[in-house]
Amino acid sequence: MRCGVFVTGTGTGVGKTVVAAALLRALRRRGFDAIPMKPVQTGGSPGPNGLSAPDLDTSLGVADLGPDPPEYTLMAPYVYEPACSPHLAGRMDGNDVQAARILQCADRLLKSHDALVVEGAGGVLVPINAEQTMLDLMVALGLPVVLVGLPGLGTINHSLLSIHALRGAGLGVLGIIFCQPEPLDHDFITSDNPKTIAKFGRVEILGSIGYHQDLSPSNQTAWDAIEHEIHGLDAIANRLKTGP
Repeated sequence: MRCGVFVTGTGTGVGKTVVAAALLRALRRRGFDAIPMKPVQTGGSPGPNGLSAPDLDTSLGVADLGPDPPEYTLMAPYVYEPACSPHLAGRMDGNDVQAARILQCADRLLKSHDALVVEGAGGVLVPINAEQTMLDLMVALGLPVVLVGLPGLGTINHSLLSIHALRGAGLGVLGIIFCQPEPLDHDFITSDNPKTIAKFGRVEILGSIGYHQDLSPSNQTAWDAIEHEIHGLDAIANRLKTGP
């Protein structure tokens, strides 16, 4: 049985990387030898040693981790330069995502670490190849899921549809975290949305992350504030301790 959590989102640009990095940091501060994994990264960054995964790099930096190149490859087995859907990036690269390889990488990482914080790409149903979606990968990994959504108008439908798809596939949903990647004026809509999603989705609200202008890994003050904003961290950590 794999130990960890899968961070997915209601779409692209909702703050999955912020949540994944914050969860990783918090779990490690609670004594877990947790490490990050970004199975599929599009929009990879060219560097002297090839493409790197910027989302993974954020989590590594926030947690002050420096894996060697072989372990880094296990953490990010598929990195593509085009910033598009994984299935399209893989087709363009001539190297389609293979779920079996991702599972092998995850299992190898767990031989020497306690838990994984896995960050998905895009939303729940984004295709990863010609036949499978991110949801299929989540089912194969079998990890409990944290959903990330935006706080504003439109999030009720996006969140409830995502929760419905996750539960329909038999996955455990630990809860939802709202994240504010851009400045937003809070009003009666943003105040009501979490309550409505909690009621209709029968889901735990694990936190609401406000807008933080500087989220560089070195800005520990900001990451301390984010950890405080995710009030469900202890519940997530306890779930990992007790298992499914």
